[in-house]
Amino acid sequence: MSADNSAKRFRYTNKQWLAKLSAAIILGFLLTVAITGLLMDLVFGPVFIFSVQGQFLMWSIAPIWVLILSSCFIFRSGLRAWCYLTAANLAIWPFVWPW
Repeated sequence: MSADNSAKRFRYTNKQWLAKLSAAIILGFLLTVAITGLLMDLVFGPVFIFSVQGQFLMWSIAPIWVLILSSCFIFRSGLRAWCYLTAANLAIWPFVWPW
C-alpha cells in the first residue's frame, strides 16, 4: 500500500465524541423504546407489566441501549450519528405508534 493511498483512507477518531454520545443517549434511547415496543407488538402482544413477558421487555431495554451507546463511535462525525439515528427513529416509530 502506498503512502498516498493510506492518507486518503478514513481513520476513526474520537473527535466530536460529545455529539456522537449525545445522539446515542437521546436518539438511542428513543430507538430502544421503539424496538422494545415493536418487539412487544410483534412477538408478545399486549402484556401486563408484571408478567414474565413484561419484565423481559423492561429489562431488555438496558442491553439494547448499551449496544447503541457503544456503537455510536463508529460514525465518522456527530452529524452523521444524529442523521442516521434520526432516520432509524423515523423508520421504526410509525410501526410502533401508528397515527
